[in-house]
Amino acid sequence: MRNLSGTLSPMAPTTALDHPILTAVGLFLEAHAGLTRTLEHQLDDECGLSHQWFEVLIRLARTPGERLRMSDLAAQTTLTPSGLTRAVDRLEAAGLVTREACPNDRRSAYAVLTDDGRARILDAVPKHLAAVAALMNGALSDDELVAFERIMRKLRDRMNPCAAATSTPSRG
Repeated sequence: MRNLSGTLSPMAPTTALDHPILTAVGLFLEAHAGLTRTLEHQLDDECGLSHQWFEVLIRLARTPGERLRMSDLAAQTTLTPSGLTRAVDRLEAAGLVTREACPNDRRSAYAVLTDDGRARILDAVPKHLAAVAALMNGALSDDELVAFERIMRKLRDRMNPCAAATSTPSRG
């Protein structure tokens, strides 16, 4: 077996192909792909929202003041900065978000949730939560879910420090 640094222990697998980190990351990516695929369909069918729109709206709704600088919002989503700009353009055209200039940095702008955007996300969240709960039901105990959240936060903080810097532990 290898430890996390990759050093071989006396009972190590013979190749890097057997490394537990490779297995763990592969399982994580496979779970993420399956979860994303299922939830994208649910959001569209039940809420009339794309995964991208939901991702932007939920981040804004869970942020104090329901506003984030575009760069911070990009850090907290799976969208590239240009992808986020296009998504916010479409959300703005739909009346769900507005843009406001940043008072201390003319190069920056805030994405701000509108009343219609808030209503839309508040309608979608219970449906989405029910779908997520149904998928997760029985997969993890309450204690495992707490540990999973802690582990995911730790990984996110390491892999995406920009998202960690703009997120709060209760709403990260």
